[in-house]
Amino acid sequence: MIQRDKFFINGQWVAPAAREAIEVHNAGTGQVMGTVPAGTEKDIDAAVSAARAALEGWSATPAARRAEYLQKISDGLKARAAELGSTIAQEVGMPIKLAGRIQAGLPIANFANYARILGSFVFEQRNGNSLIVREPVGVVGAITPWNYPLHQIALKAAPALAAGCTVVLKPSEIAPFNAFILAEVIEAAGLPKGVFNLVTGFGPAAGEALVKHPLVDMISFTGSTRAGKRISELAAQSVKRVALELGGKSASVILDDADLAAAVKGTVSGCYLNSGQTCTALTRMLVPESLYQEASKIAVETAKGFTLGDPMSEATRLGPLSSRMQLERVRGYIKKGIDEGAELLTGGADQPEGLAGETRGGYFVKPTVFGRVKNSMTIAQEEIFGPVLSIIPYKDEEEAVRIANDSPYGLAGAVWGKDEQHAQKVARRIRAGQVDVNGGAFNMNAPFGGFKQSGHGREAGVYGLEEFLEYKSLQLKG
Repeated sequence: MIQRDKFFINGQWVAPAAREAIEVHNAGTGQVMGTVPAGTEKDIDAAVSAARAALEGWSATPAARRAEYLQKISDGLKARAAELGSTIAQEVGMPIKLAGRIQAGLPIANFANYARILGSFVFEQRNGNSLIVREPVGVVGAITPWNYPLHQIALKAAPALAAGCTVVLKPSEIAPFNAFILAEVIEAAGLPKGVFNLVTGFGPAAGEALVKHPLVDMISFTGSTRAGKRISELAAQSVKRVALELGGKSASVILDDADLAAAVKGTVSGCYLNSGQTCTALTRMLVPESLYQEASKIAVETAKGFTLGDPMSEATRLGPLSSRMQLERVRGYIKKGIDEGAELLTGGADQPEGLAGETRGGYFVKPTVFGRVKNSMTIAQEEIFGPVLSIIPYKDEEEAVRIANDSPYGLAGAVWGKDEQHAQKVARRIRAGQVDVNGGAFNMNAPFGGFKQSGHGREAGVYGLEEFLEYKSLQLKG
């Protein structure tokens, strides 16, 4: 049992204002793995006040010195990488081998990357008789999700700190323990008091108190579109800047000249990563009608290769979902897909067989593939956040682009085709923030964010740093 009973506020571990605790469950077993405090408005106020008091000193700290702190944090996380991978694998359910590389590896890399970026970033430049200055936006409230918990924290905290902002973090109550490890690393790095603060709690209490607080200058949120709309409403009352990274329903468009096996396997892998609990998951696979039967066969064979099991086992390829609520949500979508007439090619909503020991209580869903899906169906329009792939046949390229864009979301997508230039041309027509062409790799320095109801603002690289800066013009005489 992991028991955390204090918040990290103003450089110290302090007792919460109330005694309520939140139980955190192990995704692989369904059992309680520990508790964290449920923060209140008083706790948020204390954290924000500390961040506001620290702002002037931190914003005036030279960029090179801020970079040193960020590198220390990266080094501290690296020293605890095995612990982070194991903790997040239990919180979220990602198989341990992937959790070490992604859930622990990406935050380590991002803190180091922002230390590097600070070495060359231009904070001021002359334009005519004006000196254009980039200054920190101020106190940042970071509200983060459970699917890639520390990675999403790093994508907010690292650039915000690099920019000279101070931070109050409210992580997801479903996967909070990794945030406490980060706070310990930050404490050990010697970051000045109040620059980084951690308060756990539920969204309606701690989260909304943070959004509404008059001393918070910006909210950076990653999560559901529904919650993002609520945050926008609350933040508008004080005209706060808001950066939102929300839902997705990404289309993988397989053109008629694509390497079909590679494209289908790549799409299934892109759909099932982290058990489908990925906002950029390739959940809609668009294939030419003439290739539908062959593509479906490959998809089913590939899906069956994603063996379910204990996320702490090196042999597991598909872990559980993160929570009981998420399990019921995904099973409900699978049932709705069947009810609306989609063909269930493999998987389904029933309990997977073959789970042994404690994993029988885990939040497992069979890797599922639906065929002959119409884009108007619920499973093609709403974000499921589980290992559920919808195969949608199309008659020609124009229809494929229309279907890909027929979504309230616009976070990501993919295009596969032998003619690289033509594939890029199709990718340009897809209204999404990032489109992979023939399996192009993730780039931590490319802007990450979406169109439409997938949000606004960009994270990662220099683009993520710029989100936390304001422009100021000094008009000079002579």
